[in-house]
Order: sequence, then structure tokens, then C-alpha cells
Amino acid sequence: MQANIVLLPGDGIGPEVVTEAVRVLEGIASKHGHSFSFTEHLMGGCSIDKYGSSLTEETLAACQAADAVLLGAVGGPKWDDPNAKDRPERGLLALRKGLKVFANLRPVKVHPALMEWSPLKPEILEGVDILVVRELTGGLYFGWPKGREIKDGRERAVDTLEYYDYEIKRVMHLAFKLAKGRKKKVISVDKANVLESSRLWRQIATQIGQEYPDVELEHMLVDTASMRLITGPAEMDVVVTENMFGDILTDEASVLAGSMGMLSSASLGESGPGLYEPIHGSAPDIAGKGIANPVGTILSSAALLRHSLNLEKEAATIESAIDEVITSGARTNDIGGKLSTTQMADEIITRL
Repeated sequence: MQANIVLLPGDGIGPEVVTEAVRVLEGIASKHGHSFSFTEHLMGGCSIDKYGSSLTEETLAACQAADAVLLGAVGGPKWDDPNAKDRPERGLLALRKGLKVFANLRPVKVHPALMEWSPLKPEILEGVDILVVRELTGGLYFGWPKGREIKDGRERAVDTLEYYDYEIKRVMHLAFKLAKGRKKKVISVDKANVLESSRLWRQIATQIGQEYPDVELEHMLVDTASMRLITGPAEMDVVVTENMFGDILTDEASVLAGSMGMLSSASLGESGPGLYEPIHGSAPDIAGKGIANPVGTILSSAALLRHSLNLEKEAATIESAIDEVITSGARTNDIGGKLSTTQMADEIITRL
């Protein structure tokens, strides 16, 4: 296998964790006889500083031409001015749109050795293995019109929650296909008691569900889902929802695993390169200290091998190595240990 992987280390701790994920990928390539070439580009706040744009046309073109894209994190207080003409998050949304990745997969699996680091009781966490499928390129973040204006002497802001039927259909089909290989249960999350967009979402979820008779479908309001994530997460399997709800629920679900540093994500489209990134932010308060947890990024690189390069065995090798490391007691600061970012990656690499 020969593959071209674009790296977008980004801001804050992004460069630190991406460096370790690349070391793991290089170890896998050496072990299995593959050849991975890595090209690095700026994106986010660092790109604004150098080019005046959070995502340049050149960077987007490089990503579109790649076999896969590995992203660290973007953003930070330096670029948080709400009146700025460009912000790191705009680049992230533009990248997702440019790559046509419409579904974000966020697995949340609780490692038995890390239950003590979750605020929830161990009996609630036992057996938790959730896959959240978040629609990524529609909804409130992309709807039009949006903006601010002065109307009748008062300042007014508008965002539009908009969905087309095809956007819902494609993410639903993906969720049901993924559920067939798991516990065969899909929970579709909406706010159909209030929102017209959610009523369309529920209607289409029901229609698609009829095409998968061996998969159970449950409709759930987002407020109920937010409670169920805390009171009965082990009952959940595949959770599919729209963009903003998925954004919020996946951050809530991260507390189940004990640390956001442990969780990965994969953003996929119907074709073209996938986008892989940990779910944590840029964590500027610890950037440069060498203590960030690289596991979420390394797990994202395993997802890259699985979904973009079809290297299932190699992906499983990384996941198994991480499982052994956590079981052995090796930890970074966020999960009660003292290992540095590099030392944690060293532990994983020695088990490949």
C-alpha cells in the first residue's frame, strides 16, 4: 500500500499529538510493508497568522488530492474575536464542505481500567460502546440566511436550520449499515415536537428504517437523549443525529470515557479522502508542555487506516496496542498518570 496523507497539525496541542500519531503510522508502515508519504499544511489560527485565511485554496486542494487527511486541533483565545473576518472554526467548516464529508463517526467506548476517571458510577459505565453518527455538512451551521443586521433600531442575528431530504437519507443509510455490524439498534435523535426540520428528519428516518428490517429504530428527542447518555448509556448502540445536536451530545458523551483525550473521530463522504481528528480542542493552557494525551489522535489514525485505506488488520493492531497500554497502567496526566505525550506514544509503539 502506498498512500499520501495530508497533515493539518493546527493550533495548540495539535502539532504535538499529530507528531505522535505519525510515528505510530510509520511504525505500522514499517511492520506491514506499506509506504506512507506525509505532507504538512497550515490550517486554523496558524494559517490566519501567516496567510490571513484559516483555510487557503492551496491547502484545500492538497487535502482533496490526498488519500486521507489527519487533523490535530484548531482555535484558541488569540483568534476568538467574534468580530474577526475569519476564525479557525470557519476553516474547519470549509474543509468539511470542501471534502464533502457528510458524516462524522465518534465512537465512545469505556475502557474498564479508566472507569474511575469518569464522574459516573462504574455500574452505569459497564458495557458502554456507542457510535454517534453526526450529520456534518447541513443544519444550523450551514443554513442560509445567516448574519447580523440593524432592524427597527435594534441589532438582530439570524441563523437558519435547514435540511434537504437527500442530506438526511445518506447519513441515515450509513447509520443503519453500521448498526448491522454492531448490536442492530439505531437511535435517531431529533426535536420533532418543536422543529419542522426535525419532523422531516423523523419522517425520513422512519422511511429508511423500513429498508433495514433487522435493525431496531427508536426515535428520541434530544433532551431525552442528553439524559439517557448519563443515566443509561450502555443501552445505546448507534446514535444518529443532525449537526448541532451531534456536536453537543458527543462532547457530553466524552465524559463517559474519562477524558476527551481518549476519543477519536472520522468524517466520511461517499468518495474522496476522509478527515480524521481527535474530538478534543486545541487546549492552549497545556500547549507546549508535552503532557497532552495523544491517544485520541492515534485512534483517529487507526480509523484512517480502516476507512480510507482499507487496512483493517493494521487498524486493529493499533487499537489492540492502545488497549494493552491502558490496561498496563501507562497514563498521561489527564487520566491520572505522569507520562509525557511522547512517552505515551512510545508505550503504544513498543506494542505494535
